[in-house]
Amino acid sequence: MQPLKIFNVIPKLPEGLEDLWRLAYNFRFTWCGHTDDVFKQIDQQLWSKTSHNPLLFLHLVSPKRLATVAKDPFFQSRLKLTIDTLNEYFEDRPAPMIEGASPEHPAIAYFSFEFGIASCMPIYSGGLGILAGDHLKSASDLNIPLVGIGLLYKHGYYRQYLTPDGWQQESYPDLDFDQIPIQPMEDESGNHIQIDIPLGTRRLKAQIWKANVGRVTLLLMDTEIAENPPELRSITASLYGGDKEMRLWQEILLGIGGMKVLEVCGYHPQVIHMNEGHSAFAGVERIRSFMRKGLSFESASEIVASSSIFTTHTPVPAGNDRFSPELMEQYFSDYARDLGLAFKVFLSFGRENPFDDQEDFCMTVLALKLSRFNNGVSKLHKHVSRRMWKSLWPLYPHDDIPISALTNGIHAATWTADDMREVFDRYLGNNWREDPDCKTIWSRAANISDAELWRTHERLRARLVDFARVRLREQLQAHGARKQEIQNADEILNPQALTIGFARRFATYKRATLIMREKDKLLRLFKDADRPIQFVFAGKAHPADSEGKKFIKEIVSTCRSLDYRFHMVFLEDYDMEIAKHMLAGCDIWLNTPRRPYEACGTSGMKAIFNGALTFSTLDGWWDEAYLPDNSIGWAIGKGEEYNDPDYQDYVELRTLFNVLEFEIIPEFYDRGRGGLPRQWIRRMKKAFTTLGPEFNSHRMVIDYVNKAYKPAYDNYIKLSRYDFQPARELADWRTDIMTKWSGVNLRNAHVQIKEETFVGESILISVDVKLNGIHRDSILTEAYFGQVQQNGEFASRNIKRLTPVGDTDADGWQHFEGEVTPSKPGRFGYTIRVIPTHPLLIDPRSLGLIRWAVPQEML
Repeated sequence: MQPLKIFNVIPKLPEGLEDLWRLAYNFRFTWCGHTDDVFKQIDQQLWSKTSHNPLLFLHLVSPKRLATVAKDPFFQSRLKLTIDTLNEYFEDRPAPMIEGASPEHPAIAYFSFEFGIASCMPIYSGGLGILAGDHLKSASDLNIPLVGIGLLYKHGYYRQYLTPDGWQQESYPDLDFDQIPIQPMEDESGNHIQIDIPLGTRRLKAQIWKANVGRVTLLLMDTEIAENPPELRSITASLYGGDKEMRLWQEILLGIGGMKVLEVCGYHPQVIHMNEGHSAFAGVERIRSFMRKGLSFESASEIVASSSIFTTHTPVPAGNDRFSPELMEQYFSDYARDLGLAFKVFLSFGRENPFDDQEDFCMTVLALKLSRFNNGVSKLHKHVSRRMWKSLWPLYPHDDIPISALTNGIHAATWTADDMREVFDRYLGNNWREDPDCKTIWSRAANISDAELWRTHERLRARLVDFARVRLREQLQAHGARKQEIQNADEILNPQALTIGFARRFATYKRATLIMREKDKLLRLFKDADRPIQFVFAGKAHPADSEGKKFIKEIVSTCRSLDYRFHMVFLEDYDMEIAKHMLAGCDIWLNTPRRPYEACGTSGMKAIFNGALTFSTLDGWWDEAYLPDNSIGWAIGKGEEYNDPDYQDYVELRTLFNVLEFEIIPEFYDRGRGGLPRQWIRRMKKAFTTLGPEFNSHRMVIDYVNKAYKPAYDNYIKLSRYDFQPARELADWRTDIMTKWSGVNLRNAHVQIKEETFVGESILISVDVKLNGIHRDSILTEAYFGQVQQNGEFASRNIKRLTPVGDTDADGWQHFEGEVTPSKPGRFGYTIRVIPTHPLLIDPRSLGLIRWAVPQEML
């Protein structure tokens, strides 16, 4: 058979409906209720069947139906309102950070291995991708000048199905890119734009696709094109698929290829944000691009690191990609020469110990070294990350390690159910969508009618039960189950029962089966006809995680057993659609990670916006959100961390059952006049008012703007002036400091303490510092002081700069002194440190240089 000429045939829309294409090709439909209503009005059943994919919908909808709605005045008015709303959304408005920048001329490039924008584009696996999608959506709403960079996977993430005995299996269906609301990037002649990058001794090509996410552009790379040999086409075959070499190929494409994409598409961002270590090669590629402009490696490194942000999401060492030196050499030996580096020196940028020739190359280490703005995704995760990466700053105390916290948030308009949106519109006003981080707006939630809020929530719970029954019936039919078993699916769950949801990735530390360890207690609660409870489970295990698959098998087996089948259900193939039904319909969102292994966990935040209350261990976001009076939800334990995981499970399981049986269940069924659980409703409202303005992605993105994007942009501008002369000066200064630092010393550290020292009294601290040829303005001499615990560690510490007194003597010693003032009574300690400083140096800790006064130097 002769090769076929393939081309696309698209439907022709009736006159007056052409604007439907514009709605379809912007992912704003995932959070704009007006757009959703337009497609529902055309054919609600097909809209649901196509998983709210407007492009597929327009390909499948009946021409006869389109002709009918084209003549319908009511539909035309609804379409006009939607288009007017879209036009208003796109009206020019200033970016809140950079004059002259805009989404069309972005100042920030946001790199991520996965993006969870919509269920019809399944290039995400879980929380990391959903977070990235919400980041883009909030950047769009806030008009942040940002562009996204990612990979377009032909098979997406895997589809989950279960064997008759409940064992997870994976399938990888092809995605038809022509049925997803994305378009190939084209040049002025209409040709598809491609990039070409080296991959070892070969060349790799990738086609570029564009997704419109509101005002923000997302650029995605696809290697499954004829110009690549078969083995390289598979680079974008699937998310998290393949071996170590495949992962390295993907990360080369994301980082190095991503920078090339920006160039060929005409984007010139001054700042990059690496969302997890997968994209860290973008940093070295930026260095190489600056070197082509005549800068040294050192000068280019200063600009890149000073204008880069790195966010780590991983609380366990195994979650950080590492590659062997031998594998790295295959693909980066020539690259290192381009940078003017010996290959061993290049490898040191990805090693915790630069002198260990056997250590693997770590992408997280590379990202940390190439960024001056490093952050974890919750306050607790900040401390976990500092412990994990302390080896990079061995002389710095825990509190001084340069990894901060920027807690995640969720895109409220995306994750709030339609029924609850309508309630918020009535009581909060429409601004809750555009300004969800405003405390004044959320304070109005206290005025929501108890009856209206509860009836809305009950409708959503009933809808979840209907959805679960339909999905379970489909699952059973696919498994070839008996007729009676399929019929029983219509009887599972109770629309009036307390419904507890558990849906997440089935990593073992999340302990999905924890509650199953006391089945007798669980069964006793199920048999309480007056106060029934029920569970809805969903989630996927990594294809290589056999222990996670065992958890799924155990839950599925329990759900199918005679005693539990009507009280528990496991929904296969967890995705955004299942998540939205569960988040909207559950009364309790259960989360049982073993502290401190949950970096953040955003599913509970999504539940909050739908009126579900959180019941979780104090890990991730809940550690900072939870109120000890239980007024917004419940905790499992008090944040203890145990050396024995079995004992931890034992203690927390008992706490879980005690709180569930004696607090949660009684309160849920404590109904007053009108059949309303008043105390429960008060918790729902307080969760809205307390957590609503804080745990949303608008607040998160604004935090990134204020604490990272704007400072990074300002750094870039400072260092790039006058043909990058400030960057060259800073690099020369750094080289000089690194050369002379070993000769810096301290002596005669002294504190003038009276026999009795009172709160509020000044204490004089002084020290002599040998500068070793360094100008005294290039060092900071600081008193490091505060209250001390019994173990000799600071309970809290303060830092006070000491000032130089007199001149430097003939031997290079300079005297420094200053006063400190204890603000509280108790044990008080001090020491002195010296660190380098420069007006253009963003963070002196980046040099890793510090001198502490040792005990024999302190008087």
